[in-house]
Amino acid sequence: MKLKPLKLIGIFAFASITTLTQAQQNDQNQMDNILLQEWDGPYEGVPDFDKMEVELIKPAIEKGMEMHLTEIDKIASNPAPPTFENTIDPMEMTGEALDRAFTYYGIYSSNVSSPEFREVQKELSPKISEYSSKISQNEALFQRIKSIYEQAQKDSLEPQQQRTIELIYKDFEMSGANLSKEDKERYAEINKELSRLYTKFSNNVLAEEENYVVFLDENQISGLPESYVKSAATAAAEQGHEGEYAVTNTRSSMDPFLTYSEERELREKVWRNYYSRGDNQDEFDNNEVISQILKLRDERVELMGYDNYAQWRLQDRMAKTPEKAMELMEAVWPAALARVEEEVADMQAIADKEGKDITIKPWDYRYYAEKVRKQKYDLDSEEVKQYLELGNLTQALFFTAGELFNYNFSPVEEGTVPVFHEDVKVWEVTDKTTGEIVGLWYLDPYARQGKRSGAWATTYRSATELKGDKPVLSSNNSNFIKPAPGEPVLVSWDDAETFFHEFGHALHFLSADVKYPTLQGGVRDYTEFQSQLLERWLSTDKVINQFLKHHETGEVIPQELVQKIKKASTFNQGFATTEFLASALMDMKYHTTDPEDIDPREFEKEQLKELGMPEQIVMRHRSPHFGHVFSGEGYATGYYGYLWADVLTSDASEAFAEAPGGFYDKEVAHKLVRFLFAPRNAMDPAEAYRKFRGRDANIDALMRDRGFPVPSDSK
Repeated sequence: MKLKPLKLIGIFAFASITTLTQAQQNDQNQMDNILLQEWDGPYEGVPDFDKMEVELIKPAIEKGMEMHLTEIDKIASNPAPPTFENTIDPMEMTGEALDRAFTYYGIYSSNVSSPEFREVQKELSPKISEYSSKISQNEALFQRIKSIYEQAQKDSLEPQQQRTIELIYKDFEMSGANLSKEDKERYAEINKELSRLYTKFSNNVLAEEENYVVFLDENQISGLPESYVKSAATAAAEQGHEGEYAVTNTRSSMDPFLTYSEERELREKVWRNYYSRGDNQDEFDNNEVISQILKLRDERVELMGYDNYAQWRLQDRMAKTPEKAMELMEAVWPAALARVEEEVADMQAIADKEGKDITIKPWDYRYYAEKVRKQKYDLDSEEVKQYLELGNLTQALFFTAGELFNYNFSPVEEGTVPVFHEDVKVWEVTDKTTGEIVGLWYLDPYARQGKRSGAWATTYRSATELKGDKPVLSSNNSNFIKPAPGEPVLVSWDDAETFFHEFGHALHFLSADVKYPTLQGGVRDYTEFQSQLLERWLSTDKVINQFLKHHETGEVIPQELVQKIKKASTFNQGFATTEFLASALMDMKYHTTDPEDIDPREFEKEQLKELGMPEQIVMRHRSPHFGHVFSGEGYATGYYGYLWADVLTSDASEAFAEAPGGFYDKEVAHKLVRFLFAPRNAMDPAEAYRKFRGRDANIDALMRDRGFPVPSDSK
């Protein structure tokens, strides 16, 4: 009889050993996951983009989060009194395996999404939120941070340490670290639900972009440029519609179609497809998602005693308060509306003269604006495009970086650095004087299925002194329409400016000179400034004369055409400013109004009517597809930041214009890099700008740039 217990014990003991061995095996399998492993190869390691697979994402992120939390717990449980060296330094070094996994996650999310990945995304988003809350609500960790912060308020640390502890403390405080246990639990629950909604919102928009494609036949392409027609034919063939032409539901396809197509009914159809994304009252409708997001955001900040989400969000931005942000927007709004009236009158006059019995509608604006441009300035956008070839523009970026930052860009031999798609090309960035490697620059230029629309920059690895200043890995991503084989990629002037803009972000990553990873972050209404400023070099004489060449003849763009472009620089600013500001104002109104009173579809209509929104223009990003604001929190109540940054941009541009060497003045360029690019967030943005300019920026230069009345001129 006594043998039974022994046998039972033996069975249970064996089971325990088996389970332990299995756990160890699972752990080993996770660590063997290529997405977690340290990067090897050239340039002190590069991502293994050629080996990533969707099925590796979930286990990599889950294991990476587990590893990071273990590292954080070790720091939090340190029995020694908290110091910067035993708490902040090791904190800044944690999470490297997870960072690597998130690099691949980001590529799948933005560049090569698929239905399979979107399912993984849905599963992971609440887990990622939960992991984040475990760090921000780690009481022992926060008490150590708080102790160091309070001591630093009495006895300042060295500047970069001081800035780092202040940013970390503020981040924890804004994440509810000072809340009660019950409120912290609710805070974490809200974040978890929000993460699910953000993923749902962005996936709904992507689904709407993929589901609504307009296919044309030979009789429906009148007015469209030859380059567009060829690209549209390629896009149609890729979707199984050989012999037809595809207008995809993205800005890069929609915008030129509305500008040139002579088929008014088709223009309306394309316009409605694009601006109805997320608002089609189907399974991908985002209105209810927006309602839930707004209510949860409001509840969350109420836990911390704020009146509204905007008040909480803007406290660490340059604007500081929603009132200050609104003050800037409201100063520009009337001038923009007045200009729209003039623009519409000019367009209506042309339509009337042509004998068209129509009233200008939103789907007519771009089409007739182009006619006005030709009439007023004798400027044909399609003619300009012949001199804006993507390869030449890329070289123009490199030239600008060489003149301002002393960088040299050399193509990396194909196959030596892994890429995630055959379209991606890589360049090595070095210092022109010393030859030292600064980093790599990846370019993913073309639109495709599974890639989100728009243009953006990202960084796969930043350089910090604390982590050994490894080469920066930066990237730019565009959505140019891929040309037919052997054809050039010709882009509009606006798209060329956007190309320069996003490269400005890349240069911001490449030129960073900071000690701590936290300082690589940015202040949202400031980080757009550097990139917007870089746009100005597109229209400088050196770039024009060397790189704006006809794609067939090689002839430099004629000065006569350049003068037309510059003369027309304020053209259509009513449209551009109004469509942007409408989105920025709506963003702020959504987050300063009691969400219980908001039905997004109706709220948008009511608020725009109250603002006096012209019926011929729609928001640049209508609410149901306003990804800046509702697919995450980076730009929520921060979309105004583009205008705030534009004030700085216009003012800083005048600093170059006034310098002896103009936009290539060495002294001003040195100050540009030293104070506006290299510090990232190691210096308060307002202080950094004053060091560059010698004073604060004002709105006058912005108004001059847009051809609007300058406030100071009327005083």
